[in-house]
Amino acid sequence: MTGRLAGIARHAVPKGPMAVIDTAIVTLEGGIEGDVRGRVKPGGRGRRQVTLIERGDWDAALAAIDRDIPWQERRANLLVEDFDLPHIPGTRLRIGPVLLEITMECDPCHRMDAIADGLRAALTPDWRGGVCTRVIEGGTIRIGDTIRIEES
Repeated sequence: MTGRLAGIARHAVPKGPMAVIDTAIVTLEGGIEGDVRGRVKPGGRGRRQVTLIERGDWDAALAAIDRDIPWQERRANLLVEDFDLPHIPGTRLRIGPVLLEITMECDPCHRMDAIADGLRAALTPDWRGGVCTRVIEGGTIRIGDTIRIEES
């Protein structure tokens, strides 16, 4: 099963605006270059270096609240389409040359309700808010790259 990388976003400062980009360098030490959340802190495990959300899950959440909001407002780094993100920590995903390992569900925070009433609840069921990952192998990713589960 393969899908496609449909969006890349990053934010340079905590709570800062998300910048949508077409290409990103991904590193083991910093996640997506220029994204404040990707840097592994001293003694940290880097469990939230890169976050992913499915287009279908984002669309379902918006339908539940009857709103149209750009995907990057979710504050995820990567938007994937035609792909079901596994809900199993330890699963490895290949996007172009980059290898990511799912560490946990990306729980929606209270900031989602600041964007639109009910958005947090709409993102809560069935890992609809996406997944958090750590970088296993870095490289450059681009919109249109294939995403797939990496067989061990």
